[in-house]
Amino acid sequence: MRCTTYCTASTYDIPRLFQSLQKFGSAQLFRDCIHILIKEDKKPKGDIFYFAYGCVVFWGFLEEEEQAVLASLKEFEKTSNAKLEMDEFTFAYGEGMHIEEDEIILHTKNTLTKLAISHGLAQSVKLTTFEDTIQTTIDKTKYLPEDLSLKGKISMSRKEISKKMGELFIERNFINLHSDILDTPEFFWNYPELEPFYRRTAHYLDVNKRIEVLNKRLTVVHELFEILSNELNHQHSSRLEWTIIILIVIEVVIALLRDLFHII
Repeated sequence: MRCTTYCTASTYDIPRLFQSLQKFGSAQLFRDCIHILIKEDKKPKGDIFYFAYGCVVFWGFLEEEEQAVLASLKEFEKTSNAKLEMDEFTFAYGEGMHIEEDEIILHTKNTLTKLAISHGLAQSVKLTTFEDTIQTTIDKTKYLPEDLSLKGKISMSRKEISKKMGELFIERNFINLHSDILDTPEFFWNYPELEPFYRRTAHYLDVNKRIEVLNKRLTVVHELFEILSNELNHQHSSRLEWTIIILIVIEVVIALLRDLFHII
C-alpha cells in the first residue's frame, strides 16, 4: 500500500480546514495537525494527516485519489509552493515497527502510531523545501565571492546590491522563523510512548544530519550577506571620499581664481 507525503504550501489554515473536514464526520484535531479517516463502503480505506506547516501525509490511497485531495486543499493554503515536494513509501503490517528500503512495517493499525510516524515524514519533506530554497539562493549568489576575488569589487550598483541583500535576508529569515518546525513536535509531550516511532522515522530519513547541513548553508548565506553589506559600505565610503576630493578641488580652484587672477 502507498504512503506518500506532500509539501504544498508554507502553511494551511487549520481552523477553516478542520471546519470543512468535519462534514465527513471523522475529522480529529490534534496539536497543529488534523486527522481524517476516509471510509469506502462503510469500511476504513485510509488515513490523511494535515500538518499546519503545509504538509499532508496519505496512508493507503491511489495516486489519483491523492491528487483530488490536493486539488481541494488549494483554498486552505497560505503561500502555495511553486514546486510540489513529495516523498513516496509503501507500508504493510507485520511484527514490530521498522523502515527498510522505503517500506514502513507497522505492528498495529493504531491511528496515533501512524501520526507519530507521519510527523517524521512531514518534517522530512518540509526540510526538502528548505534545502531547495537555500541551495537555489546559494547557486544564484555564488558568483559574488568569485567576482570579489577576481576584480577586488562586486560589479553591481548600490541598488542591485541592496536588492540582493533583501533577497538573502528574506530567504534566511523565512527558514530561521520556521526552523522550530524541525524540532521534536509538542504532540509527544502528551504521548511520550509514541516518540520512539517518530525518532526511528527521523533517523531513517537523516533529518538531524540534514538539519546540520542546512544550518551550515544558512551560515554561507549569512556570510554572503556580510560580503554585500561590506561592499555597500565600501561603495558609500568611496562616494563620500570622491565627494570630499571634488569639493576640495573646487575650493582650490576658487581660491586660485580669486587670489591670482582676481576673477572672483
